[in-house]
Amino acid sequence: MTSRRTLLKGTLCGSAAALLPTAASAAGGAGPLLRLPRPSGPHPVGLRTVHLTDPARSDPWVGGAREVMLTVLYPARSVHGCSRAPQLTPAEAREFADSARFVHPGLPEPGAVDWGAVLTHGYAGAPPLPGRWPVLVYSPGGGDSRTLGTSLAEDLASHGRVVVLVDHPGDASQVELPTGMRTTVLTGPPDPATFRTMLDTRIADLRLVLDRLGGLPPAPVMDLRRIGLYGHSAGGTAVVYAARGDHRVGAVADLEGYLDLEPPPAGPDRPPLLLLRTDGFEGAARIESSWAGLPGPRLLLPDANHWAFTDLGTLVPRLQGAGLVTATARAALVGTGDPAATLARVRRGVGAFFTRHLA
Repeated sequence: MTSRRTLLKGTLCGSAAALLPTAASAAGGAGPLLRLPRPSGPHPVGLRTVHLTDPARSDPWVGGAREVMLTVLYPARSVHGCSRAPQLTPAEAREFADSARFVHPGLPEPGAVDWGAVLTHGYAGAPPLPGRWPVLVYSPGGGDSRTLGTSLAEDLASHGRVVVLVDHPGDASQVELPTGMRTTVLTGPPDPATFRTMLDTRIADLRLVLDRLGGLPPAPVMDLRRIGLYGHSAGGTAVVYAARGDHRVGAVADLEGYLDLEPPPAGPDRPPLLLLRTDGFEGAARIESSWAGLPGPRLLLPDANHWAFTDLGTLVPRLQGAGLVTATARAALVGTGDPAATLARVRRGVGAFFTRHLA
């Protein structure tokens, strides 16, 4: 029987075995060894995983109490004795290897890449740096797991913020819950009814996280008076609508998410909004139409495409260099531009926006 209380699962130094790569993964495994870019801030990054249950809400995809998984990143006081966490658990890595080419056409076939060997720059269970840090909550793109937002989140955390990455089981490509593996229900672009269900579920998930922030590790260093939301694609759509009328949210960044499902929030119900898009996204005309008339700064990424906002922006060019991704697939996924320059623009743009509005 599910408890009516939030279920928390924090990872501590010395007890993070479930987060670490298998011996085979650490030894190298198949394909090139992929690395995520280092964060640019002055602080090392700590990491905890958290499981939340909302018994008051039924999961629209499978029934039962709604569950979500979170990764919480934060500036660490020390990482001595702690291990870097992998981007994916071993079970998630196996699932992603099987499904990646369907979720993101053009990615390598199973067995070509050891996804379980990709390490983050977050140290599992590291003690937090004392202080009161702003809190940023992230929603990934439709069909993506929270793990594909790791690089940007680590960079934001390394500059003195707590960042909460939210998985949305059911539409996420894969997410390992304490109750088992959940894979996506999506078999292609969602129809309007499915997208509406997906969006409403994501909004409710985000509000659940906002309600429970005070009980998440490391709550003592979170400044709950300074909260921002950001999201990619469907996650960008979700964070804008989730912030409507919620005065806890001080700023929102939409990374190429449509805002035409219903009129975007306006006036006193809308916090400051940053709008970012790429010049290669096939939905650019719809994006611009849905953003028409919205005030606030905008950032255009040249020679980029939709998933340049995610870790694929760094990983796909490396896979192309290893002969595992074609130039056509790279252009369709992340664009043809210099991945380091694109990443730097995103980091600077998002970081400066939240610094300005959550000061």
